Amino acid sequence: MDIEQIRHYCLSLPQTSEDFPFDEDALAFRVMDKIFAMISLSNPEWFVLKCHPDLALQLRENHHEIQAAWHMNKKYWNQINIFGTLPDSLIIDMIRHSYAEVVAKMPKRTRTEFPEMPAVMSTLQV
Repeated sequence: MDIEQIRHYCLSLPQTSEDFPFDEDALAFRVMDKIFAMISLSNPEWFVLKCHPDLALQLRENHHEIQAAWHMNKKYWNQINIFGTLPDSLIIDMIRHSYAEVVAKMPKRTRTEFPEMPAVMSTLQV
């Protein structure tokens, strides 16, 4: 996947917006004002996604393109090398998982505004 495909897919998810919260380089994707993904415009090789801690460790162990995110909480955030050999389907599943992780932490009354997302964690090929 390239940066435009990633951007298009992230923005296709319900109630997603994009902005530059830190500087003019770090493009963030948010669901209801909560960041679920970020990518550097000057260095798009690395794409940052939120992840369940147990799954994050499994993904890092099994894919050299997935590492703990450098500037984020390493327990919950992975950085993915989009120019590596990961299949697009895995990157899409990780985006959906990140989105679902953020939505799951929202208050119940807010979560009811979102369509039911399939449990991506169990289908990710670690």
